[in-house]
Amino acid sequence: MEPEKERTGRTPKKGRKRRRVPNKLVGASEVMRDRWDLEKRQQPEAKKACLSTILLSDTREITHGQLCELLKYAVLGKSSVPKPSWCQLFHQNHLNNVVVFILQGMSQLHFYRFYLEFGLLRKAFRHKFCLPPPSSDFLADIIGLQKKQIIGDLPKGMEGSLPSSSSEVSINLQNDPIVKKYGSEKVSLTRCLLTKEEMKTYHFPLQGFPDCENFVPTKCCGSITNNSPLFGLDCEMCLTSKGRELTRISLVAEGGCCVMDELVKPDNKIVDYLTSFSGITKKILNPVTTKLKDVQRQLKALLPPNAVLVGHSLDLDLRALKMIHPYVIDTSLLYVREQGRRFKLKFLAKVILGKDIQCPDRFGHDATEDARTALELARYFLKYGPKKIAELNLEALASHQELEAAGLEPRNTEVVQQLNTSVLECLDSVGQKLLFLTREADATELSSSKNCQTIKCFSNKEVLEQARVEVPLFTFSIVQFSLEPFPPNLSEEMSKRMKIKWMEMSTVYAGPFSKNCNLRALNRLFESFGPVLSVTLTLESHQPYLCIQYEVLEGAQLAIESLDGSLVEGTCIKVQRPVTELTLDCDILVNELEQDSENRGTIYLSGVSETFKEHLLQQSSLFLGLEALILPKDLKNGKQKNYCFLRFRTFGSAHRALGILTGKNWKLKGRHALTPRHLHSWLRGLPPESRPPGLRVIPPPSEQEAVQMLNLDHPKIAAWRWGRKIGKLYHSLCSGTLCLILLPGTESTHGSLSGLGLMGIKDEEESNILN
Repeated sequence: MEPEKERTGRTPKKGRKRRRVPNKLVGASEVMRDRWDLEKRQQPEAKKACLSTILLSDTREITHGQLCELLKYAVLGKSSVPKPSWCQLFHQNHLNNVVVFILQGMSQLHFYRFYLEFGLLRKAFRHKFCLPPPSSDFLADIIGLQKKQIIGDLPKGMEGSLPSSSSEVSINLQNDPIVKKYGSEKVSLTRCLLTKEEMKTYHFPLQGFPDCENFVPTKCCGSITNNSPLFGLDCEMCLTSKGRELTRISLVAEGGCCVMDELVKPDNKIVDYLTSFSGITKKILNPVTTKLKDVQRQLKALLPPNAVLVGHSLDLDLRALKMIHPYVIDTSLLYVREQGRRFKLKFLAKVILGKDIQCPDRFGHDATEDARTALELARYFLKYGPKKIAELNLEALASHQELEAAGLEPRNTEVVQQLNTSVLECLDSVGQKLLFLTREADATELSSSKNCQTIKCFSNKEVLEQARVEVPLFTFSIVQFSLEPFPPNLSEEMSKRMKIKWMEMSTVYAGPFSKNCNLRALNRLFESFGPVLSVTLTLESHQPYLCIQYEVLEGAQLAIESLDGSLVEGTCIKVQRPVTELTLDCDILVNELEQDSENRGTIYLSGVSETFKEHLLQQSSLFLGLEALILPKDLKNGKQKNYCFLRFRTFGSAHRALGILTGKNWKLKGRHALTPRHLHSWLRGLPPESRPPGLRVIPPPSEQEAVQMLNLDHPKIAAWRWGRKIGKLYHSLCSGTLCLILLPGTESTHGSLSGLGLMGIKDEEESNILN
């Protein structure tokens, strides 16, 4: 056996100090938070390893590249790699290890089909997210072993190595336009604001100017300090008979949460939708009733008196809004360029933040993404200062890209920022090795990579045994298990059955009612518990019953809890789910969903109005620990739905808020949440024609499935067995370990099944949860 230091690149555990890496994750979501200084509020009083993640969107998958971003940042902490684009890490010196478990052959379908069997993992991991269908080499994707690409779609001729220090590169920082304007030291927020003279020069709308007579002021006249809240703003426009007019506005608060995202119907006739830029089409805009005056009123209500607006070419956005705001940071002017030219937002996003936006394969620009990117660029400038940005030599990179785009030969340059380094290279830069445990039959490109200690095993059981011994010795470990996936035809059938099961769980039968009952009043009653997809009158029984199918499981459960056994229109009614093969364990499943660690701090509310967000902001002091407000919108017309989810830091805070919001002052209906947001988008994959309004009769399992259920290798048995084993292994990890469980997804007859990720940071207090 070779010495430990020689194998791992580290000194033996005894007597050495652990290198501490990141600790707290806080992600961004399409949500509103109750305070604009969220990052300060969410950091725990005692600096210990903990995790609080709110994903970007309930409909957005976390790509393999974004996972790689997180893993690289977890290794290097506050080093030169960019922050992950979908979450933020705090207390970076309090994370001890990173462990990634990969369950090859499993998908999101496995997790929710055998949800009850994954009990230990459900309790241990609060944070779950969707993964795209599996790639040809999932492991290489998340580690970053793909062929190196240069930032910002730069040409191959620009490939080179990242200089280890600025002295190796011939750049005269004193002549850089950013240093010329701001100096080389870090600058304050107020220094980044455009002066009134600059706003006049760059044609910003200003009070008292003749071309701004009908413009609406935001009435933000508070005192600006370095702690004033920043808001990212981006608008999309179309061309009308009167010129450019607003069609969409997005406002993003610090932390990345979207607090406003509205489609707007122009007042004049549209002559060009500018779809290639805006993504707006006639079909999208037809049902919209929101007008410019509506978003002006809403924006005035949302912005606090000392708000600072951040955007890229922000003068165009404010003119489209026909609004005046005195405090602005324009990133196209903040990142100063030579000869008065401006860098494109897409270029800055890639070079500075390491993220791709405005991709050519997308349908137009994403206003929320652009607003968030501008906000992140401003935060980066404030954090790192002009000198660090000047060292990137943005002008050389941009000129190189422009020459290539024009079909000219770009000049040679050694100033190339290779952001697409692999996790292995990041580990090597800090003198560490990666541990890779896998079955011998499943060895990949990673196995032969430099700086990777690979241990090949004959079975999953041996992988597990080796993990118990080896994982504590390494800073970064990947443990891969290979499990038998569903056969493709069975996988497709189980997917259909699974989605229909959730549909039936969201359906209730209510009655009996009198034959002359008021159907309109009954509809209003059941709609008060949540969004209703369909209401059907059933006449097969002696007295009429109603079949109500809800959009969300919480609506159906709330209707059962509120009305079952109650007196409605003079009749004592029963409210229950249809009893089918797929709903026999429904009560157990609902109870387990409510106890799921991801749902514990979240509440569901029905009956919220369009002004609910503003009222919540005004009385935010009542709702301590509020992390996010999720307001779903209709995908067809963009209107806010009449229900929402509130996410709190703790179960106690959520429970107190539920009591207040369902009390006599707010008069809302609600309960604790049952379904995480990523699950909603997955269930939406069921085609509408497969959702009948009434009871769906499901054929029994096929003979093949019935035989497999008796087999010890059936996925249900595997889910239970490996869920417990990995849960116990997670329990044995040291405190402060960032742990990811990845179900990469699988192939099926008609396509691929998407994956699922679970994430958490091991804390000593979790021992009681898993025991």
